[in-house]
Amino acid sequence: MNLTDILNIAPYSLDKKAKRRLLNEQLWNLTLRHYEKCESYKRMMNAFGLDIKHLPEYDELPFLPVRLFKEFELQSVKKEEIVKTMTSSGTFGQQVSRIFLDKETSANQTKALVKIVSSFIGNKRIPMLILDSSNVIKDRLMFSARGAGIIGFSMFGTKKTYALDDNMQLNIPQIQEFLEEHKDESIFIFGFTFIVWQHFYKKLINSGYKPNLSKGILIHGGGWKKSISESVSQAEFKQCLHNACGIKAANIHDYYGMVEQTGTIYMECECGHLHASVFSDILIRRPEDFSLAANGEKGIIEIVSVLPESYPGHILLTEDEGRILGEDDCPCGRKGKYFKIEGRIKNAELRGCSDTYAAKF
Repeated sequence: MNLTDILNIAPYSLDKKAKRRLLNEQLWNLTLRHYEKCESYKRMMNAFGLDIKHLPEYDELPFLPVRLFKEFELQSVKKEEIVKTMTSSGTFGQQVSRIFLDKETSANQTKALVKIVSSFIGNKRIPMLILDSSNVIKDRLMFSARGAGIIGFSMFGTKKTYALDDNMQLNIPQIQEFLEEHKDESIFIFGFTFIVWQHFYKKLINSGYKPNLSKGILIHGGGWKKSISESVSQAEFKQCLHNACGIKAANIHDYYGMVEQTGTIYMECECGHLHASVFSDILIRRPEDFSLAANGEKGIIEIVSVLPESYPGHILLTEDEGRILGEDDCPCGRKGKYFKIEGRIKNAELRGCSDTYAAKF
């Protein structure tokens, strides 16, 4: 099965056995590809002692720490084939990851993202309210993973309107005009968690304005632990937003993802669980020896993706902690693993768009 065939599979349709076959085949192919085309990756795999002619199951393949992408330029294509260089978010003084994309990898990331998000909000583009300022897009000095996130999710929306002005204040007249124009339609709402909380929810409460967003579907992400979760749980976050503007809790979806594996995001279902699609998987490693943890056991998150062809980012060890809650049996009906994020490992840098903005704020 090639990547084109994989991208035609419904994102939450394969059970454990079928998905393992798919991931083994694709991750073996990617490991061989990067071993042949990226000299740095080849040296690292040789240092691991990997027998490239007899590759093990994908959960036994060597991983790369995400931090390597801050230290090295890792690519498996010629420089002239690179059409886009993605960088991670970061606070001032932090190094950022650099991810090199050729035309095909970039296109496949978009296809995967469309398949995943469309399974939550539908295939039809709908009016979009962005809970941020348009300055993030206009000002190239501010443009990073946050701006890229807004642009990426904007492909699901039409009649795009920003809820905040250039000073990150509520633009109530603009919100009112948008809602009046689309009062009988479903609305796609997007924002980064801390900004949604600090600049949208809190300022709604202070203003006394209560817009009717009961037909809205909110997708938010970009970091959670360093923004609001120290004082507000996910359940409280949803309830507060519902009280302030009528968004139903079941229509508020967090997501987990990172620039090193753009496209294969992990969406939160109606039951509050993050899900791995058929294009990716999540493993939990014990910190003391990096062995695989059991379901329910807290450890370091490893993520795998079938998409990275232009750089060796298909098997990565993150700096996040989490635990797998189950597989193929979430009450929402989606197959695959579902999990929760516990936070960053001790002494890890802030990474998410939301978290790095919160640190500056």
